[in-house]
This record gives sequence, structure tokens and C-alpha cells, in this order.
Amino acid sequence: MTTSTSLKKKNSAFSVVLFIELWERFGYYGMQSILALFLSQHMKFSDYNANLLIAAFGTMTYAAPALGGWIGDKVLGNQRAMLYGSIILALGYLLLASAMHYTGGIYITMAIISTGNGLFKPNAATLVRRIYEENDSQLDIAFTLYYMAVNVGSTISMLLCPYLKDNYGWDAAFIACFVGLLLGIINYFITRKKLTPYVSPKDHSAISTSILSLIFVGILLCSTLITVILMFPTIAQWCISAAIILILFLWIQMYLKIDPSYRAGLRIVYLLTLEGMLYFVFYQQMSTSLTFFALRNVDLSFPIGSYHLFNWSAGQFQALNPIWIMILSPLLAKLYATLGNKQKDFSIATKFVSGFFFVGIGFFIWWITCLYTHTPYISSWIMVAGYFFLSLGELLTSGLGLAVIARYVPASMNGFMTGSYFMASGISLYIGGKIANIAAPPNMNTLSADKTLIIYQGLFFNLFCLAAVALVILILFLPLLHKWDKKYKQDMLTVK
Repeated sequence: MTTSTSLKKKNSAFSVVLFIELWERFGYYGMQSILALFLSQHMKFSDYNANLLIAAFGTMTYAAPALGGWIGDKVLGNQRAMLYGSIILALGYLLLASAMHYTGGIYITMAIISTGNGLFKPNAATLVRRIYEENDSQLDIAFTLYYMAVNVGSTISMLLCPYLKDNYGWDAAFIACFVGLLLGIINYFITRKKLTPYVSPKDHSAISTSILSLIFVGILLCSTLITVILMFPTIAQWCISAAIILILFLWIQMYLKIDPSYRAGLRIVYLLTLEGMLYFVFYQQMSTSLTFFALRNVDLSFPIGSYHLFNWSAGQFQALNPIWIMILSPLLAKLYATLGNKQKDFSIATKFVSGFFFVGIGFFIWWITCLYTHTPYISSWIMVAGYFFLSLGELLTSGLGLAVIARYVPASMNGFMTGSYFMASGISLYIGGKIANIAAPPNMNTLSADKTLIIYQGLFFNLFCLAAVALVILILFLPLLHKWDKKYKQDMLTVK
């Protein structure tokens, strides 16, 4: 088989995963774009309870892939696990559309969605790695396209679902999430044979009825456990505390057991992972406080001078994040390549510092606008500007998190460190939800726009100060990080 023929087959197999990933993200982010509004406006949750529920849901959604990846690798096979996860997710979106009239149903369906994501997300990514293999030069291209598919799917759904909600009702928006993923599943069944040469041995072996029964029971137990965590915030806080202690314990154990030559690199990973965690505190504001802010204090029209272009729904502003990510990603990649060719590329630590600088600018823009506006409704263009800096900060912080792990952690520990990175990110989402509750007094829905503007002004000021403090601390750590990086490179030369 010629190289071009082999690559063509790989690309064809990759398109199967790419298509279902696009539709899976379409469903997930479509749901997320209206979730806060759905809980507040339809289910009559207070902002406080809605923020906590969304934060706990995000944490569970980030934590579940650690188990789902293990099940795919050791029990089901990655292809089967991805399929089962997509079916569970589709079921969750359909149930969300039909469980709109009682609160208990919301907790159950959100737990089902977290469980489905746990099976789908890690195994879809693993299939991409299997198709191109670790050292294949096409792997970087494949993951770039994969990341773009995530943003294409999320952009379309974040614009579509709030529109459907406004014009046809909540159920229409959730059904659209279901239909999108159903299209991805149908395409998978039509084209799945293209994946056959690249799946794991587990996918080729038959699964016994007893194993399938255990998997089914495991899915039920996982969904039940997540339901309980979502229903009781106190239990969620206990789980978060336990997860923090567990991660720190495992990090210390890993550091003590690892070859001393890798310890300098591991210190860099630990510190930058903590910095990456901090970004997710700000990221969580998109689906919570920034969405409620758009609902209550943003002029939803987009004018140029006296000419009116169009109007957006409050939930649609979340689409600004993937839109800016798609615009900025290739520009940053080109900048990195240019600087790299000139031997002038910034260190990853410097990029993290730059990221928090831009995050700070984003919240400074929102704070200063709230402070000096002459009307309780700020321009939608201010949201565009704020999201620009927040998204640029994402690319320079959380967008480089896995690159840090790949660079400094030995291959034998890469899987564990990646899992702990996602777990840490999930913890940060919960903390972000707690911080969003600075702008969630019990009577928020009864306050005038003038009063809610003052409350959001206080939140944005606090977030700006948090970003500024983080920036100063990171700058102070820069010399130490550069010292560790230099030592790591010297130690690696010794190992080789």
C-alpha cells in the first residue's frame, strides 16, 4: 500500500470521528447556551442555585472522562465506548426536552449527560490518536481539525438553540441538540467500517452478556451518584474537597516515585496546571454570570451608527467564545511558527502570564463600562470586546495545558497527568460557580436594571482584581519557572 493510499484511508477513518464529534459538541454547547436561562426562567431557580448546579454539572462532566477512558481502554474498546457515550448523550438531550416540568427530572437528565460525556469524550480522542499513531506527522493536523470541529459545532448550536428557544420554546431547542447528535450517530453506522483497521483489540473482541450487564449497571450507578451530587450542594462540596486532597496526594506520590531527572519538569507541570485551573474560574462565568448579565443589562441589538444590523438572544453571546477561538487560533499558530523560525518564541510560562493579562483586560472592560455607563444597558459590542480578550486568554492558558503535560511528563505517566488536569479543571469550574454567586442575591429577579448593573459591576471588579493578583504572582514565578526549565533540559541530556 502506498503512503498516499494509506494516508487517504486514515483521513477517511478520521472523518467518521470528526463528524460525530462535531455533532456531539453541537448538542452539548447548544444545551449549555440556554441552561442558565432555562433554570432561571423556566424552572424558577434563583441565580445562586442555578450557578451552583451548573458548576457541579461542569465538574462532573470533566471528572467522568477519567473513568470513561479506562472503560474504553480496558473493557469495551474505544470505538464501542464512543458509540455508547453518544447514545447516552442523545438520550439525555431528549429526556431534557421531556423532563421540563419537574425539578427531579432535570437533575437526572443532567447526570445522564455527564455520564455519556464521560464515555464519549476520551474515547473519541483516543480513536484519533490510534488512526494517526503517536509519531505520525499528521497527528497535529488531525487534532487541529478536531479542535476546529468542536468550535464549529459549538458556534452553530450556540447561535441556533437560543433562537429556537425564543421562537419555538425550550423543548424545540433541546430536541435540536438530540437531532444533531442523532445525525452524527446515523452517519457513524453508515461509515463505521472505515474505522475497523484502526480500532483497539478490545473493539474486535466480542463482549459477553455478563460484561454488558455490568456496564449497564455501572452506567445506572454512575448516573445515580451524579444525580445525588447535583441535588445536594453540600455533597458536591465534600466531593470537591475530597478530589483536591486526592489530587495533591497523588501529585506528591508521583513526584517522590519519579526519576529525579524528571522532577524539575514535573514542578513546572504542577505550577502551570494550577495556573490553568485558575483560568477555568473565569471561563465558568460565560455560562453563568455573563449569561445572566446579558439577560439583564446588555442591549441585545447590534448597531453601526444609526444602522441596525441584528439582535441576539442573551444565550447567543456565549457563541462569541468559539467564534474568537476560530479566528485567533490560526493567527497565534502562525505567530508561534514565525517566532520559532527566528528562535524567538516565548516560553510556555510567558504565554500563561500573557493569558492572564488578557483575561484581566476582558473583565476590566466589563467593569469600567458598568461603572461609567449612562444607561443600565451596555452595548452588545462591549460583550464582543470582552469575549475577545477572554478567548485570547484561553488560548494562552488552558489551550496550552495539555501541551505542557506532553512536553514535561514522561510518556508512562502522561495518561494519569492528563486525567488529573481535567479533574483539576472541573474543580475550578465549581469554584467559578461559587464566585459567580457574588452577583446572585436572593432577590435578583425582582431588582431593576439599575441595581443589577451595580451588582455585576462589583463581580467584574472582583474578577479583574483576581486576574491582576494572579498576573503579579505569575510574573514573580517566571524566573523560577525558567530556572526549572533549564534544569529539566540539562537533566534530559543526561538521561539521553
